[in-house]
Amino acid sequence: MTKKFSAEMLGTMVLVLMGCGAAVFGADLMQAIGGGISTSWVLMVSFAFGLSVIAMAYTIGPISGCHINPAISLAVYINKGISFRELCYYMAAQIVGAGIGAGILFALVKTGATTGGITTTGANNFADGMLFPALIAETVFTFIFILVVLGATDNKNNAPKIAGLAIGLTLVLIHIVCIPITGTSVNPARSIAPAFIEGGTALSNLWVFIICPFAGAVLAAFTWKCLKKECCCNKKETIVE
Repeated sequence: MTKKFSAEMLGTMVLVLMGCGAAVFGADLMQAIGGGISTSWVLMVSFAFGLSVIAMAYTIGPISGCHINPAISLAVYINKGISFRELCYYMAAQIVGAGIGAGILFALVKTGATTGGITTTGANNFADGMLFPALIAETVFTFIFILVVLGATDNKNNAPKIAGLAIGLTLVLIHIVCIPITGTSVNPARSIAPAFIEGGTALSNLWVFIICPFAGAVLAAFTWKCLKKECCCNKKETIVE
């Protein structure tokens, strides 16, 4: 269990440091050249998160399965892939890892690695009046992401060696669409530490980036059960004559 905890902590740290780091320093670069938020910035951040997942999938995947996301761990638990004890360990490791990644990023910002761009932590947030779209986006995109995760890593999958690539590229796609709405979370651990560092509205809106990904995870887990014909609605009734 110690190895799994360490692997999940390391993987989530890398995800937050690289993904949120791209958001922070990429925004700073865009401001420096007078561009502001642009398509290039969105693509930069999207690929930073996706490539981080791909890199970690092939690094720590054999050790812990590379969840690096409490929502994924919850879905795997619902599908009986891990025990409740493992679920608690995984979530704790992911939150600690995210905190370390955000802490390193915060140290870089405070020591002058950025001049203070559009974002300083990569925290998720949404504009005033955009609560309902944010709720929909985070729930639906988490649902899609985790459904891909469950499908790509299923034991009956014929191409398990490229599961990490499929999952990472799906995360890239989701970020491209969702960044303009919420900055894209689909991962409670990724959102918690940056929000606590930034404070303000990022912290007050944090509940959205915790509740919605978990809701999407539950929907994805039970949808996958149905697709595999494992849910009760797909079981044939026994007729006793």
